[in-house]
Amino acid sequence: MSHDLIVLGAGPAGADAAIAASQAGLKVAVLDEQADAGGQVWRKPLDGLELPPSPETRSGDALRARLSASGADLHFGRRIWSVGGRFRVDAIGPQGNETVEAPRLIAATGAHERVVPFPNWTLPGVIGLAAATVLIKSQGVVPGHRLIVAGCGPLLIAVAAGVLKLGGQVVAIVDLAGPGDWLRTLPSLATQLTLLGRATTWALGIGVARVPVYFRHAVLRADGAERLERVTIAPVDRLGAFTSGPQRTFEADGLCVGHGLVPGAEVTRLLRAEHVFDRLRGGFVPLLDRFGRSSVEGLYACGDGAGIRGAAIAAQAGRLSGLAAAHDAGALPAERFAELARPVAKEMARARSFSDAMAKMMALRPAQVASIAPETVVCRCEDVTRDEIDAAHEAGARDLNQLKHFTRCGMGPCQGRMCGDVAAELLAARVGSREQVGCWTGRPPLRPVGFDDLIGAFDYSDIPIPEPAPL
Repeated sequence: MSHDLIVLGAGPAGADAAIAASQAGLKVAVLDEQADAGGQVWRKPLDGLELPPSPETRSGDALRARLSASGADLHFGRRIWSVGGRFRVDAIGPQGNETVEAPRLIAATGAHERVVPFPNWTLPGVIGLAAATVLIKSQGVVPGHRLIVAGCGPLLIAVAAGVLKLGGQVVAIVDLAGPGDWLRTLPSLATQLTLLGRATTWALGIGVARVPVYFRHAVLRADGAERLERVTIAPVDRLGAFTSGPQRTFEADGLCVGHGLVPGAEVTRLLRAEHVFDRLRGGFVPLLDRFGRSSVEGLYACGDGAGIRGAAIAAQAGRLSGLAAAHDAGALPAERFAELARPVAKEMARARSFSDAMAKMMALRPAQVASIAPETVVCRCEDVTRDEIDAAHEAGARDLNQLKHFTRCGMGPCQGRMCGDVAAELLAARVGSREQVGCWTGRPPLRPVGFDDLIGAFDYSDIPIPEPAPL
């Protein structure tokens, strides 16, 4: 299938990019692995499931309605496994392997969550904060009976409030930040009145439920025979390192934990766009101009996959990328492009203060990574421990791809999404900097796919056998 533009991802960034480009006259194809648009933040509940209405569901419904009316060619339920050329996208869909081609591509691939490992974090019952929001938003499921919610950033309060709304029990909230850190975000939060009102409602619900909040604390370890039974927490300093002080142990069968987000920049890495390391934005991000153009001609990026900025800026960045793609394709004259882009850029500038404040709360704390115990598993796919990562450096590993070669870290089904950021931080502490360590080399398949999905119905009789060469 040929189009003028391919948009990968239908969250706030990708959907708005597709809408803007379609309205400008481009033939746009949108591909997303989920069953409908909305992304993580505005995820649609499962069909047939009645959940109480919320601001998120209303915003998601509005986005889905605008995208459906845009005229874009929508392909949901597609697992993208390869992107190449200028530009060919291969995906597994309901009917097997599909290919879409276009001269321009917008990567709006979102982010994945970061969990800084601690002993026994691989026990059943331990779940990421972002994964917990999937259960809460799309399925109305509480991930346990007695829950600890731990980590950093706005997802802490969102998950705790979501659990309470569904009737679950939150035993404690364990926050890496201190009260002063949150107070310093209030001026920026005051610029986003809708978000301020939502956060106030969540905080009131947590207060009414009398959930204890342990500021400047982190999970020291999880314990249990075959699944989670207990969670021990301990105080930390402002950099995330454990300090002397009383440890507390809670009986719990569920631990929702997360330490920020990492940009899902696999597509831009695969296409060899230039990237830079930005700790505030979550790690290595593609180098972009203000309209989302990358160093590769025809390739654009927007949303959290291009740097963690939150839903509000993601949507605006998506619009700018869609407009830029239309302008570069000759569908939007320069004067009209500037006219449409100007108010969008102003909205982005207005939201930047709040975005930066939240990104700072979620940024990886090197001292927290340094506190990982030697026997702790870092790469859960391949069971690579912190001690093995340190040993690989002693054996000569100096960048992330050498570490992969030495240990198989990052070679499992998640392809380093869960371990890459932390493994790189551990190696960088010995090598010198994250820039020296680098990031994984992008390679297909971008997601695990089965051979039966790739080749479909196949028999040996289908193999073309050439005529024998004359002797």
